[in-house]
Amino acid sequence: MIFLESDYTEGAHEAILQALTRTNLQSVSGYGADPYCQRAKEKIRQACQCPQADIYFFVGGSQTNGAVIRSFLSPCEGVVCADSGHIFTNEGGTVEFSGHKVMTLPNCQGKLDPAQLEAYLARCQADPIANHKVHPGMVYISHPTELGTLYTAEELEQLHRICRQYQLPLYLDGARLGYGLMAEGASVDLPLIARYCDAFYIGGTKVGALCGEALVFPNHNAPKYFFTLMKQHGALLAKGRLLGVQFDALFTDDLYFKISRHAIQMANQLKAGLREKGYDFYLESPTNQQFVIFPSHQAARLSDKVKFSIWQPLGDDKVVVRLVTSWATQPSALGQLMELL
Repeated sequence: MIFLESDYTEGAHEAILQALTRTNLQSVSGYGADPYCQRAKEKIRQACQCPQADIYFFVGGSQTNGAVIRSFLSPCEGVVCADSGHIFTNEGGTVEFSGHKVMTLPNCQGKLDPAQLEAYLARCQADPIANHKVHPGMVYISHPTELGTLYTAEELEQLHRICRQYQLPLYLDGARLGYGLMAEGASVDLPLIARYCDAFYIGGTKVGALCGEALVFPNHNAPKYFFTLMKQHGALLAKGRLLGVQFDALFTDDLYFKISRHAIQMANQLKAGLREKGYDFYLESPTNQQFVIFPSHQAARLSDKVKFSIWQPLGDDKVVVRLVTSWATQPSALGQLMELL
């Protein structure tokens, strides 16, 4: 079976497994007070060029999103995102479970359009009965988006400006951040994200780690009692070292960026092979998620030998199939896929 279903079907990069084995019998303090977490935090601060950053390690993305959004919002506030946003489409009501509304705007190829956001916030502010409604309390974006698309530096700056104007925190979900940073033509890097976002996380689960996300509050601006809030969410890992060791390895010798770049190279190879065989794409994605249009019968036939996601049906008996490369994808797997096609 060829696995192109997602970017977390494998375990972890060998360097991480070696680091976990090498440090396994060392006795250290728990709850993130160990030297590996501290060293990983310092390396992340350097990569983001924000020496004052508060950094916390989580096991997974939904857990991270839930804790951050709850910490930023008052009980009568909601979070604004694109209608394709992960917190709206794929997190089982995590935000709503915490008592907050997800307030959506139409996506523009997966992205939140700055002009639409500004117009929406202006309408909310001018609404004569605004006090009877849920108030926008923060803005959520992801980079890459659910459709593998990327924000430009200009778009991120515009979102930052609008959020400042309306005094709303801007939060970036970075589950696949490495693949966005290393995509060809990308104009957004970690220091830029740290400059324009009030909080963001660096995804490890989908970029080479067994599990783990590194949440960054770049301006020493973590909400009050955030450590305790993590505990309330069941997000405070007693053996915090397990996350610290992994991120220490990922941010040693640029491993995080190197393995992310590998996934992009594999995606580009995949894209070129599909185009050579005459397939069309649902949209242009510069990252590791590729959305290709297959005849429905061919998708059904391939499913016996290839793991992928059916993204959505189209007319004329066609479907959009999502194929995802990762840090672990091998060229041989792509070659096998081309032979099947």
